[in-house]
Amino acid sequence: MPKDVIIALDYPDREAALAFLDQFGEEKPFVKIGMELFYAAGPDMVREIKDRGHKIFLDLKIHDIPNTAAGAVRSLRALGAAMMNLHAQGGIAMMRAAAQELLDTPGTAPQLIAVTVLTSLNEDALHDELLVQKTLKETVLHYAHNAKAAGLAGIVCSPLEAGVVHQRLGADFLTVTPGVRFADAEAGDQQRVTTPGIARELGADYIVVGRPITKAENPLLAYRRCMDEFVG
Repeated sequence: MPKDVIIALDYPDREAALAFLDQFGEEKPFVKIGMELFYAAGPDMVREIKDRGHKIFLDLKIHDIPNTAAGAVRSLRALGAAMMNLHAQGGIAMMRAAAQELLDTPGTAPQLIAVTVLTSLNEDALHDELLVQKTLKETVLHYAHNAKAAGLAGIVCSPLEAGVVHQRLGADFLTVTPGVRFADAEAGDQQRVTTPGIARELGADYIVVGRPITKAENPLLAYRRCMDEFVG
């Protein structure tokens, strides 16, 4: 399974996102467009960045009734993202309806993955705030099983869970892992974090990296450092 670094374009507007990408010259990193940028700049932002030569992970965490989720996937598919996601908490029927929508629509389909447990949550929050009494690892694995049963390509999880997900669900079931920081950086609002090198050792397929690259004095050098540590 090829590994790659996905840069989180968590910017408030089109101009800031494009100014950041301009610093990469001929290099075209895989990027993530999340809610902040998508809601500010709209679908054309996805088209414009794709036209620049970047692969895109469209991170909108779709979570609704099955018919609505399928309709959202149908609308977003035309934007040409390489990857999209849903919330696994929406259940198997919702995930299956979205996956089937991709199968039923002609053309190249993005990889559809499911968010399991946000990396900003820890065991206490899972139990005390969300009233989930299983362990965090058990919860992630259960949601991963549901996603695979629904026909999805993989999940979003912490690098800490990537290894056991592959053990249980196979090497070809994708693990896309945020919560990655350099050893000399702060964790920020993430709870379950690792370095790029440790994420590689744990078996993550993709790491999603935001502030350690986007807030770096030299983003291109930070990106290359991340690639060296994760991809080698």
